[in-house]
Amino acid sequence: MGDEKKNTAGSASEVVNPVLRISQLDALELDSSLEQLMWSQFSLCFQNFRPGLLTPAEPELRALLQLLLWKFTLYPNSATVGQSILNVRYHNTLSASPRYRPLSRRQKLGLAFLTAGPRWLQERSHNLLNALGLGPGGLERETVKYGLRKCFSFMSSVIQFASLFNFLVFLQKGQHPVLAERIVGARAVFSKPNVVRDISYQYMNRELLWHGFAEFFIYFLPLINTHKIKAAVNSTIFGRMTNKGENMGSEVVWKECGFCGEWPTMPHTVGCRHVFCYYCVKSHSIADASLTCPKCGAEAGQPTPAVMEVEER
Repeated sequence: MGDEKKNTAGSASEVVNPVLRISQLDALELDSSLEQLMWSQFSLCFQNFRPGLLTPAEPELRALLQLLLWKFTLYPNSATVGQSILNVRYHNTLSASPRYRPLSRRQKLGLAFLTAGPRWLQERSHNLLNALGLGPGGLERETVKYGLRKCFSFMSSVIQFASLFNFLVFLQKGQHPVLAERIVGARAVFSKPNVVRDISYQYMNRELLWHGFAEFFIYFLPLINTHKIKAAVNSTIFGRMTNKGENMGSEVVWKECGFCGEWPTMPHTVGCRHVFCYYCVKSHSIADASLTCPKCGAEAGQPTPAVMEVEER
């Protein structure tokens, strides 16, 4: 009895379970991101060479990297990298058994060919048409090239329409988001159907609360005029120090810009005794229509060139 129960449990654990549509689409996005990451890392190896070194062979190199990924991920495990992250793998739908069956070698080769082949053919179509369109005469060559171009455009349109129709069927039934999977008979299933994802009510309540706070701050913070608050704080806390500096004469006012704190470049004033860099006061006035002086809190007017009064003494 004990052995029969174990066998029954083992068989039940191998029954294929359907995968959510969002999980299948996320797996495709992860695989695409991994391919882009590998290509960027591969391109960095040739960054010190002359520009455009990889451009003539870029379609072949991309196909080679994709085949390497297929060799070390899909071929031994019947799952891509994105599927492995999401606890998903391919199931052989051509098998009549309800239990899980990995892909056959022919199905894996078909997936690799149908995934890398059309992309390479599309990128190399122009060169292939020029190579196959060679003829004994100029008129015959142009005729052959025009016919091949029309055939290729028709085939490309048919494949795109079939991919669109397949995706619409996927949205309805939840299987085979890619046309190549439907052709070879590969369907995404969960690797471990008995995995339990139990989230407590307290955790969900805390997450919803923090998300609500984040959305509130994202909406509310842009409405706050930080320049006025900063000017009010500076005038309240550092008001005494500013007044002492102003009593010492205009030389103290000219020592630094009110915004950046550096020696003023193209000094301008805005209606008070303080001096600012032209680019600082201009950029702040564009960003804030009701700009105030960060030193004394006075309302800023139009920037005018400052005249140093010390030189007149």
